[in-house]
Amino acid sequence: MSNYEVLSNIIKSRRSIFPISYIQKEIPVAVIEQILESANYAPTHKLTQPWRFVVIRREAKARLGVTLGDLYKNTIPTHQFLQKKYNSFSEKTNQADCILAINIQFHPNELPAWEEIAAVGCAVQNMALTAEALNVGAYWSSPPLIDNLGDFLGLGENEKCFGLFYMGYHEELSRDANRTPIAEKVKWLEK
Repeated sequence: MSNYEVLSNIIKSRRSIFPISYIQKEIPVAVIEQILESANYAPTHKLTQPWRFVVIRREAKARLGVTLGDLYKNTIPTHQFLQKKYNSFSEKTNQADCILAINIQFHPNELPAWEEIAAVGCAVQNMALTAEALNVGAYWSSPPLIDNLGDFLGLGENEKCFGLFYMGYHEELSRDANRTPIAEKVKWLEK
């Protein structure tokens, strides 16, 4: 199989696998490091390499679940509070074996924020494809509550959290992608 065929197969097989589908099996640190190493090779304008990650495992997952639940409880109007939603934060963090906080270190004097965001999006795609290749389920979640995780994550100046990358082994069957043909989304200009 050619490199293109291998890569194409991984790209087309990748799906979001949600924490509810994860089984209780630890992801070895070496596998987590492989996934993170792939992120480090994303394209980055001016080599700012804006991606920053916080690896959340073991007891820290429970602390994250409690923190998210508390943020939800303290920011939602009382009449909109849902106990089920509140409980879901601890459930999701418990179901995952590892959670990577996806953070961006902005360089406002060097380039526009959108370029840093695009670079981190590419880094996360590299992680998702590597996770797929290693049979690790993954899912990028970006609830509004992440805007308030700076203290929990120990974010520095010009850093912001852009999501949580939940990971876990799973036994999900592969499923087809729901995509319309690329030809419907492309315009060719040749003259």
